[in-house]
Amino acid sequence: MPINPKKQQEIEERLQALGIHKEDVVEKFVRSAGPGGQKVNKTSSAVYLRHLPTGIEIKMQQDRSQAVNRFLAWRLLADKVEARQTGKDPQAAEADRIRKQKQRRLRKSKGKKTRAESEIKGK
Repeated sequence: MPINPKKQQEIEERLQALGIHKEDVVEKFVRSAGPGGQKVNKTSSAVYLRHLPTGIEIKMQQDRSQAVNRFLAWRLLADKVEARQTGKDPQAAEADRIRKQKQRRLRKSKGKKTRAESEIKGK
């Protein structure tokens, strides 16, 4: 399945705006694994990208098509570089949300008494 040229042009413009140069990225095509049967086992359809200046690594094997995986990998690389530049890392935000939720639960549970404790104090 070929990628829409308009989408391809958009991702290239986005990479250029973020300052990601193709010569700064190591791109390899590796064997995929998982669902897809013999087709995936025989062809190198997974894409591996490594952005040398930031050290960000991407491995994409979402589709059986190498072209689609390549497009998705470049888009994900752009997302990660942009998140690092703007300081808005979605994974860090999710980790903060979970950490706060656990703190609330811990505070709430410290205030509660167990059934056994309330029965002993009630006598």
